[in-house]
Amino acid sequence: MHIKIGTRGSRLALWQAEFIQQLLQTGGLTSELVLIDTKGDQIQDRSLAKIGSKGVFTQELEDQLRAGSIDIAVHSAKDLQSSLPADLGIIAFTERERVNDVLVSRNPNLSLTSGQSFVIGTSSTRRVAMLKHFCPHIRVVDMRGNLQTRLRKLDEGQCDALLLAYAGVHRMQYDDLIAEHLPIADFTPAVGQGSVAIEAAQTLAPEKQRIIRQLTNHEPTEACLKAERGFLRRLEGGCSIPVFALATIDNDQVSLMGGLISLDGQQLLRETFTAPAAQAEQLGHELAESVLARGGDDILRTIHEHLP
Repeated sequence: MHIKIGTRGSRLALWQAEFIQQLLQTGGLTSELVLIDTKGDQIQDRSLAKIGSKGVFTQELEDQLRAGSIDIAVHSAKDLQSSLPADLGIIAFTERERVNDVLVSRNPNLSLTSGQSFVIGTSSTRRVAMLKHFCPHIRVVDMRGNLQTRLRKLDEGQCDALLLAYAGVHRMQYDDLIAEHLPIADFTPAVGQGSVAIEAAQTLAPEKQRIIRQLTNHEPTEACLKAERGFLRRLEGGCSIPVFALATIDNDQVSLMGGLISLDGQQLLRETFTAPAAQAEQLGHELAESVLARGGDDILRTIHEHLP
C-alpha cells in the first residue's frame, strides 16, 4: 500500500510529515511527500487575525484531499479550524509532545517573572492577551513566519525573545534557546498543541483509513483532543480568537481545563470539567456552555467586533 502525504514545506511541517512516514513504514507501507503552499505560508506581512481565521494553514491541503491528489494531509493539530467540512475528517492524532509555551531567546536569563521589561515577538492572539493579563510590563510585536524566519528576526533585533510552543522548538532541536517554560496553569496552550493530526477525505478507501489510523493514532491523545476540539467548536474559535484548552486523561477520565480571554487581557475566564473518555466531545461542549454563561458570550461579541 502506497500513501501520498500532503504537507506544508516548512522544516517543522516536513518533520511532522516524515514522522508520519516513519510510523507508516513500521506497518510496511510506502509513502511519498507532496509539498503544498498554503495561504498562511504565502502571506507573511499580515497577522493571522487579519488574514482570516479559517483554514489559513489547511485549505489548500484540503482541496488536494478532495481532488484525490493526496491520500492524507498532515497538520499541527493546533492549526486545524474548529469545524471541518462534512466530506473531510481527522482519522488520527499522534501521541502528544510536552504542551507548554516556552520563552525562546539568545539571552538565557530572560524571564517573564523578573519584572524586567523587554520585547516579545508572537503572532498568537492568545499569547498576546495572556501577556497583557499576566505580564503587562512586557511589550509585544507581531512576529509571523516559520520558526527559522522568526529566529532570524530575533537575531536582527526585532525582539528580545519569542513565545512559541515547546513541541516545535524541541522538534527543530532548538532546546538550548529555551529561556523559560511557561506554567500551564497560567499560559494554558492552544487546542491541540503538541499533537500531529492526520486528515483524510471521506472518499479515501476504508482499508487505507483503517491501516493509517492503526499505525499512527494514540487513543489517549485522541480522547483529550476530542474534548478540546468540542470546546473550541462550541466557541467557534479560530486563529483570531484567544481560546485555550488542555485535556488530560487518567483512568479513562478526561479532565478539561479551558477558557477564553479578552483581547486586552482584562477579562479571563477559566474552568475545569471532568467526564469519562467516551463523553469527551460532550465534555468540551458543556465546558464551553459554562464559559459562555459566565460572560464568555460578551467577550466573544467584543472580539468579533474588533476583527477585520
